[in-house]
Amino acid sequence: MSELLQVQNLVKHFEIGGGWLGGARQVVRAVNDVSFSVGRGQSLGLVGESGCGKSTVARTLLRLIEPDSGSIHFDGCDLRQAGAAEMRALRRRIQIVFQDPYSSLNPRLTVRQALAEPLRVHRLGSAAQIAAKVEQTIQEVGLPISALDRYPHEFSGGQRQRVGIARALVLDPELIVADEPVSALDVSVQAQILQLLERLKVERGLSFVFVSHDLGVVRHFCDTVCVMYLGRIIEQGATARVLDAPLHPYSKVLRDSSPVPDPQARIRLSRIEGEIPAPTNLPPGCTFHPRCIHAQPHCAASIPVLEPRHEVGRAVACFHPLGN
Repeated sequence: MSELLQVQNLVKHFEIGGGWLGGARQVVRAVNDVSFSVGRGQSLGLVGESGCGKSTVARTLLRLIEPDSGSIHFDGCDLRQAGAAEMRALRRRIQIVFQDPYSSLNPRLTVRQALAEPLRVHRLGSAAQIAAKVEQTIQEVGLPISALDRYPHEFSGGQRQRVGIARALVLDPELIVADEPVSALDVSVQAQILQLLERLKVERGLSFVFVSHDLGVVRHFCDTVCVMYLGRIIEQGATARVLDAPLHPYSKVLRDSSPVPDPQARIRLSRIEGEIPAPTNLPPGCTFHPRCIHAQPHCAASIPVLEPRHEVGRAVACFHPLGN
């Protein structure tokens, strides 16, 4: 299996404070040395608590946010070195589906206009060809052709997300970055959208970077998973293996805190200390050590490296991984 996307040592920091608002300037260390890869036709999940940097990573992949350092290679092309014209062509092949389908759609445009716009921008066909492509795509996501002449406010949340997916599909991309695409939807609608994405992945051979805080959704949809904590990937591997037998103490806490849809199941929560530190004031060494019951003095002295463990594709950044 060839790799479609390769991310190496990605870093993104934000400065806050200062200026006319006053106060001391601080640096939010949103993404710190993140590396991963996505194979063709595969889906990779980014999971973690709110504020761990997973959505920032997603946006840097399309350079909606410019990274500070690191490399992003898509099908052999260095996205960080791409000029405006080259990046415009590459964005046909990489699309994004946002969390809130309503705010990501222009309320002044009908669905037909919203889907036709990217085709016209990229000059992909005549007016008749564009109209045919739009009608084909809206049906592919499970909406009737009559939906094309309606506005976003006339749809339910699930229907709007189908429109958002259609807008991403209309350019025939190879990689879709899905940033919490079902978190704003009811559970029953979530299942329908996930089934749609699964079907599209198979039929179109799509690759996904799937951002979510819902481990149940990630288990269902993603082939591999990266667990993030305070801007770093602290464990990665095949989804079932990471969630069933986590190696990092934080991964186990995250897994145990995830709701289980079984009233008979007995849940034993892992012990965890304190609150998540602020990204403007990261603790030294392993950033999880202030909350970890397995921490030793040397955990505060140096940052653990993400190293391969056990089976192929499995890696963990911990001096005292579980199960050892």
